[in-house]
Amino acid sequence: MNQKLALAAPLFAVAMSLSNTALAGANDYVFEPVKPEVTKGSGVVATVRLIHKPTGKPVSDAVIFSPRIDMSPEGMATMAASLAPVVGGEPGTYSFKTDLVMAGGWLLSLSAKVQGEPETVRCKVTFRATN
Repeated sequence: MNQKLALAAPLFAVAMSLSNTALAGANDYVFEPVKPEVTKGSGVVATVRLIHKPTGKPVSDAVIFSPRIDMSPEGMATMAASLAPVVGGEPGTYSFKTDLVMAGGWLLSLSAKVQGEPETVRCKVTFRATN
């Protein structure tokens, strides 16, 4: 009987690790603003950090797509600004240059593909532009 237990324990451990991996998903990731307050104007850089929630570690090399920034927090979703990716920065951070013409709340919407993750990570991050 002890031999069966000795053989079953490693199989159980493998099964548990596989089940934890299977439960991982897009909800295990979150974007957060590096600086939630920026100065309004032309050429403003908005930077977000992609975090793997279970480990608290930043995620590098994600493929970011469909970025959009608008003033929907102020009830003006149609007031959008263009975004251009900025290369470089700290690992796990993603920056965008934009023109925030008005002070107030701006909503940055992003989608990302994380290496090894089958689901798309979608997130919305609020920035406050000040004078």
